[in-house]
Amino acid sequence: MSVYPYIVAAWLLGAGLYGVMSSRNYVHLIICLTVMQASTYVLLLSVGYVSHGKAPIFADIPTNSTVVDPVVQALTLTDVVVEATVVALLLALVVQANKRFNTVDPDAMTRMRE
Repeated sequence: MSVYPYIVAAWLLGAGLYGVMSSRNYVHLIICLTVMQASTYVLLLSVGYVSHGKAPIFADIPTNSTVVDPVVQALTLTDVVVEATVVALLLALVVQANKRFNTVDPDAMTRMRE
């Protein structure tokens, strides 16, 4: 097993976290959150990787073959769907904030009146 996927996952997490902390634009913030989420894809797939593993469909391979764990792949697909939903919701909120305040800079937005 190689350590490189874990390094890539940590690098993506760090780059996304730096972008989130230094962001002055909501769209940039959402993109940085997406980069952070991509680190979870790399991490999940590297955890579930099996060298010379086959797909867990035993119709055409012997039952004692080395196979990959399908749960990790299912978790990654679920992660992709959840991330797409969250990004769509956040972008819809940014569009509404831009309509109301005419800016996507969080510091330029005024407080809501009571």
